[in-house]
Amino acid sequence: MPKPTRRHLAVATALVAATAAAAAVTVPSSAGASDSAHQAKAAIKGGKAKNVILLIGDGMGDSEITLARDYTVGANGRLNMDRFPLTGSYTTYAVHEDGTPDYVTDSAASGSGWATGVKTVNGRISKTPGTDKAVPTLLELAQKKGYATGSVTTAELTDATPAVLASHATDRSCQGPADMAKCPTDTLAAGGPGSIAEQSVNHKVDVLFGGGRKRFDQTVTDGAFKGLTVTEQAQKLGYQVVTDNAGLRTVKPGQRVLGLFASGNVPVEWTGRPAAVGGTDPQRCVTANPNRPAGTPSLVDSAAKAIQLLEAKQKHSKQGFFLQIEGASIDKQDHAADPCGQIGETAAFDRAVKLARDYAAKHPDTLVVTTADHGHTSQIVPLEATPPGLSATLVTDEGQQLKVNYSTNTPGQSQEHTGTQVRIAAQGPQAYRVLGVTNQTDLFTTISEALRLR
Repeated sequence: MPKPTRRHLAVATALVAATAAAAAVTVPSSAGASDSAHQAKAAIKGGKAKNVILLIGDGMGDSEITLARDYTVGANGRLNMDRFPLTGSYTTYAVHEDGTPDYVTDSAASGSGWATGVKTVNGRISKTPGTDKAVPTLLELAQKKGYATGSVTTAELTDATPAVLASHATDRSCQGPADMAKCPTDTLAAGGPGSIAEQSVNHKVDVLFGGGRKRFDQTVTDGAFKGLTVTEQAQKLGYQVVTDNAGLRTVKPGQRVLGLFASGNVPVEWTGRPAAVGGTDPQRCVTANPNRPAGTPSLVDSAAKAIQLLEAKQKHSKQGFFLQIEGASIDKQDHAADPCGQIGETAAFDRAVKLARDYAAKHPDTLVVTTADHGHTSQIVPLEATPPGLSATLVTDEGQQLKVNYSTNTPGQSQEHTGTQVRIAAQGPQAYRVLGVTNQTDLFTTISEALRLR
């Protein structure tokens, strides 16, 4: 198969020229011109990466990024995710079983796209659209090549985005042994691989951090671990199990770690009044959620520990690590039309982006990619607008009012994903591949090439 480097390098060369020209023009530092021409040039290269850190903001379309930027750092400010030297967009559509486009994806199909390089139907986890056959994932391929692997999320570890890396399921709902109604051929009794929780620990991923304790507390019904909970199965497979920050701090390198920090999804960091029919009074967000249990690790704390553990495991290896970090509840709060919850989760995700970029600054053989799985509902609209659905007015950190509209479904219903293309940005080896407009499945190729998985 011909290498797609010539087109990308032509685009990259043009970008360097444009960047160099822009660098000669004085711009306010607040405008975010943080990457100079030489930084852009350094990012436009091929070569092999020792490590890959993939950051997924679930549901984090351009509107969600802009909302978080406007509220937290101002319209003329820049988030950490805005500071990558190379930025493009990718399309996110799923497919029907016959391969025709399904224009609005869910997280299962979109995640399967970058995890396997194969488009699939909504609801399916890393299996083909028509024949329902398992397709090897980036994590599985990385393990075969000797890389350490990890997955960090603020969702349940069995939710779609983490699931696409370490499991294969006919339907995303098949999260624990008691949840297999839609996956009859995937059950252990039918000779299948079992639930997403069982598969995740059976894959012996080095680091698994997130929520979903209730899935791992379910009892295995067949096979070698019958009668045990999935958590007990994990311990039999050599996992340390931790449930809070105190436990996280005691983890030592050299042993697999399963961090289960909530029964379901990890509670969000910010709260506020959700959008309402006819709008809300102007509000400031509450940046310390009183319902978030003390000792719950933040996303950046979990990500920092994951990097530390993965790096320590590979200290004497030529191969490094592959780590996926997901800010999951940007999407979940968008579904709930809760702008404060959504902004707080985007800000938390952005701190994880900074962590990854800081690590890459000291380890330039690390490819860092940040993107979303799909777009979502929230729109910034004029204050005088009267949306037909739900809206809320916020008072930003700049002291200005901002109106957010949620109108992809009727009030009382979950707000919907959108079919828009979304941002992808990168730095490090093979980062030039994100330039232009690409397909979600091209991210699989970018990471595969960077780690030499094929």
